[in-house]
Amino acid sequence: MAEVVATLARAYVRRAPGPALGKGALVSRYLNPRLREHPRRRVVDSVFGARFAVDTRDLIQRYIYMYGAWEPHMMSWLATRLGAGDVLVDVGANVGFLSVYGSRLVGETGRVVSIEASPVFHRRVLQHAELNGCDNIRAVNAAVSDSAKTLTFVLASSRNMGANSIVPWDGPAESTFEMEARPLPSLLRPDEIARARVIKIDVEGAEGGVVRGLAPMLGELRPDAEITVEVTPERMEQLGDSVEELLETMREHGFHTYRLANDYAPESYPSALRSPEPPVRWRGPVTSESDLIFSRVDAETLK
Repeated sequence: MAEVVATLARAYVRRAPGPALGKGALVSRYLNPRLREHPRRRVVDSVFGARFAVDTRDLIQRYIYMYGAWEPHMMSWLATRLGAGDVLVDVGANVGFLSVYGSRLVGETGRVVSIEASPVFHRRVLQHAELNGCDNIRAVNAAVSDSAKTLTFVLASSRNMGANSIVPWDGPAESTFEMEARPLPSLLRPDEIARARVIKIDVEGAEGGVVRGLAPMLGELRPDAEITVEVTPERMEQLGDSVEELLETMREHGFHTYRLANDYAPESYPSALRSPEPPVRWRGPVTSESDLIFSRVDAETLK
């Protein structure tokens, strides 16, 4: 009976039109914990029509199962940026949800470079590219840093498998693996650098090293290129990095800072999918986990 109830709840959340009563509460109080503790493995449709094989014990895959989406504000912003023939560089691609989404936006003449350190997730990227006929995705199994080195990744819990990180962890580890890292420019082809419209970086605390390695390439990017970085100040500090250094690097190359809304609470998704918010200018300190967008556009709202 519980399985039937969960199936009906998911159908209501996915299919009921408009701001249907109680969607957020239903997800946060029942559906989300139910799917986490009693995981389902399914192939499901996304809001943009692509299909994904998911395991709902993992946070990202669970949200894809429930809503057919991940990071709705980011999805909305990417749709305003990427067009036919563009290149999206997806650093920290996870299972490839945004890579596949970007693949649809850039079309047959565009390209997505999907970079993922985890061999397990790299295989999932390949699986999802094949499942959706995304011939314009080039999947790279590598880590990204400021120099060539070997990095050790630790996963604390399989409930958030995207949290593989090089940040030191003293507790019990779900898994560990080593991966060779290189600066981003050395992983990209010349035409990918020249055509890159958006570079997305989500690397669980290692963003300082990634941006340092990216810095020599910033002057080679097209004038309208934009870079989005999920920054996690506490994790960065554990690696000896700082948000201030990252911001200064981007300022020196003519980029302004914007902040994009991103709420991981499951009850936030119905409203985010209905009314996604654009990035807004950010001038203050960055003291908590934030999705930042760097653009040469000088405005209060990045439309």
